[in-house]
Amino acid sequence: MIEKGSLAPDFTLDSDDDGPVTLSDLRGRKVVLYFYPKDETPICTMQACDFRDAMPRFQGVDAVVLGVSADDVASHRAFREKHDLNFPLLADVGGKVSDAYGVWGERMVHGRPLMGIERSTFLIDEEGVVQEVWRDVDAEGHTEMLAELLDS
Repeated sequence: MIEKGSLAPDFTLDSDDDGPVTLSDLRGRKVVLYFYPKDETPICTMQACDFRDAMPRFQGVDAVVLGVSADDVASHRAFREKHDLNFPLLADVGGKVSDAYGVWGERMVHGRPLMGIERSTFLIDEEGVVQEVWRDVDAEGHTEMLAELLDS
């Protein structure tokens, strides 16, 4: 399980944008890495649109926002285009990165247990160290809290 103060596990995942993204290539910048269950679901869409709307604040503090789910690049591309998202979505189709971050597991959906991603966010500093961890995130208001934390 990834905890505050630990080195963020490095990864390379395909992006819906400009090819693969490698976390260690982003050293020197803060990274907001958020994991979400599925493209085009109501809560995930709300969360993605909140990040979209908050992007000027993240860019003002030189932070990169990356969304990760188990959906493939084609799904991400359609999701991003439909909602005018202004940050990359990464395809963790096999769930290896989600597992490395401890966000892959059984969760309840409509009263039934399913395997999937727990909505979680990791704030990673310029050196690749995890500064904050939020698990089982309430999507509403989350980006505002993150932006305020980064502003301070």
